[in-house]
Amino acid sequence: MSIEILPADNRFNQTLLENVKPADWVNPTPDGKYNLIVIGAGSAGLVAASGASQIGAKVALIEKGLMGGDCLNYGCVPSKGIIRSAKAAHSVKTAGKFGVNVPDGVQIDFNTAVDNARQARAAIAPHDSAKRYTDMGVDVYLGEGRFVGKDKIEIDGQILEFSKALISTGSHPAHIPIPGLAETGYLTNETVFNLTEQPKSMAIIGAGPIGAELAQSFQRLGTDVTLIDMAEHILPREDADAAEIVQNQLIDDGVTLVLGAKTSNISNSDGKKRIAYEQNGSEQTLDVDEILLAVGRRPNVNGLDLEIAGVEYSNRGIEVNDQLQTSNPNIFAAGDVASKYQFTHVAGHSGAIVVQNALFPFPKRKFSDLIIPWVTYTYPEIAHVGMYAADAAEKGIEIDTYTAQRKSVDRAIAEADTAGFIKVHTEKGSGKILGATIVGTHAGELINEITIAIKHKLSLGALASVIHPYPTEAEIISKVAVEYNKTRLTPRIKGWMEWWMKRTR
Repeated sequence: MSIEILPADNRFNQTLLENVKPADWVNPTPDGKYNLIVIGAGSAGLVAASGASQIGAKVALIEKGLMGGDCLNYGCVPSKGIIRSAKAAHSVKTAGKFGVNVPDGVQIDFNTAVDNARQARAAIAPHDSAKRYTDMGVDVYLGEGRFVGKDKIEIDGQILEFSKALISTGSHPAHIPIPGLAETGYLTNETVFNLTEQPKSMAIIGAGPIGAELAQSFQRLGTDVTLIDMAEHILPREDADAAEIVQNQLIDDGVTLVLGAKTSNISNSDGKKRIAYEQNGSEQTLDVDEILLAVGRRPNVNGLDLEIAGVEYSNRGIEVNDQLQTSNPNIFAAGDVASKYQFTHVAGHSGAIVVQNALFPFPKRKFSDLIIPWVTYTYPEIAHVGMYAADAAEKGIEIDTYTAQRKSVDRAIAEADTAGFIKVHTEKGSGKILGATIVGTHAGELINEITIAIKHKLSLGALASVIHPYPTEAEIISKVAVEYNKTRLTPRIKGWMEWWMKRTR
């Protein structure tokens, strides 16, 4: 069942729906077997459908919800619109330290801020639209498809036959069985952008990336936010030093952190939502206007009749091999429904892998060959690629770690924005890069250079020879590379160089 896009009379929402779920859409009539049928028009499905169509394949694309999937409609795109509004609010509030005196009483228009998110997805929607893919030559079916055989799918009373199929049905917000939660009501990332009034107070349950990003954004826009998690610090899967910097910034922004806490019950109380939780052995309560649940995501595997197709799956998703092939060799799966890496960019590359592996006998591409970076879009951002130190330890790999602080970067100093660092892990005794974490305002852009280095087997030392314009944030990469090069100056080499310098005086 598709989540409603509200308010229905909002012009940006109307533009979105005209593109991603046209009310007057008429499904085509199938004419023969398809080379590839794609179920799910999120990032993986769209990339696969367009890629296959461009090489002459006969392609069908089935979507029961909204074209563009979670990222366009409920995730990456609208959340970045909200984050941008929150950044503007923060810039105004802190403008005084730069000599820009803003009058007291400046107001934030919450509806305009949310409309900024709606406008962003409306502007991007034509790229993911049903019409665009039809114009590419793809047969677009809007409705719920299900397998009725190992090579057949039924939709809207029609049977579609395929040589190969891709399941890219994505994921949905995870739900946890807190007593009273369902009865009291709550928001998720799928419904939070439907708000038309600003909550005066909000509790966010879950301090992962979605929870942290939205906690900071709503707080900066003027909502009193409390962030609750069972973990002892936010972003528990990230580098602990990186998470600490963001955690301190959230506190500075005014977010109340309730960590190491277990939510035990939720109820209605005098028009508020009351959260009862246990922390440090004592029971406490919190009354708020809204609750946002952000405790992860679950794969969309229900309603497909995967058993009929011979596709094995579990509550963790569809099981695939390294070529993204399921237990039915003619059916592939990609994106959130089949991967622990639930990122739009990973899904897109996975869709491209499926096109190669499904439609050509060779060469076969492997998912494990992907070098995967990711970003948490808080302020400051956290970007990561490759291994964490814990990953290396688990695999028995010895590492060296090199760090440079943003407070040593002249551009960061000039902009009074010095929180953060770069941390690079290399194979012990060599410059082979195994992983890196960057914390800073533009971390998501900077991580690309490290990703390229890992992909093309460039050593950390090689990055020291790359000229980075001065003054830019990217200089931090030169600085950490120089830290590595210093370790190559062993006592023996240093002694030889000193001897040579004396001889040449």
